[in-house]
Amino acid sequence: MKASKGILRKALFNIIGIGSLVALSACTQPVAEVPTATVPPVTPTPTATIATQNLAELAKSAASQGQFKTLIQAVQAAGLTEKLAAPGPYTVFAPTDAAFSALPKATLDQLLQPANKQQLVKLLSYHVIPGGITSQQLTSGEVKTIEGSPVKITVDRASNSITVNNAKVTQPDIPASNGIVHVVDQVLLPPNFPASLNTTPTPR
Repeated sequence: MKASKGILRKALFNIIGIGSLVALSACTQPVAEVPTATVPPVTPTPTATIATQNLAELAKSAASQGQFKTLIQAVQAAGLTEKLAAPGPYTVFAPTDAAFSALPKATLDQLLQPANKQQLVKLLSYHVIPGGITSQQLTSGEVKTIEGSPVKITVDRASNSITVNNAKVTQPDIPASNGIVHVVDQVLLPPNFPASLNTTPTPR
């Protein structure tokens, strides 16, 4: 558990950067290429531009977009902001503000309290898996998260859809220099989340 704590923090920094990644993608502004091998070559995807900003830098623009304010607030409350520039790579499943709003307000409020910091770190790290994995590289099955528990990924190439547990990937393949972000429409809850907070069971 102690050893995974630092890893969890590194994973979380990715999450915050995720929102910014989406913002970067929305802007569709060309990004100057720099010599970097952080993200390994992968099968070409619709998102061909490789971001030269890391997740920490991208987080700044994410806040201004409004779609990931809750995620950023959660990362700050977990004390993971300074970890956002870690090298990675990581793959982050980033919930939108709408996804967080679907949680009971009491649950979200409790998570953001200092007393529940460890549980917040646990929750955020459950959204991160090691390695920079594109939507084309994802395959159906269970994948272990930085939190330690696996998420169930279902890939349907026929309908071009990907789900993580029961959350749909609504925007895939947002690149950063230290990872890849896939936006999801639900908050993922670890299987052993405290009953007082886990009002929506994690799908198995």
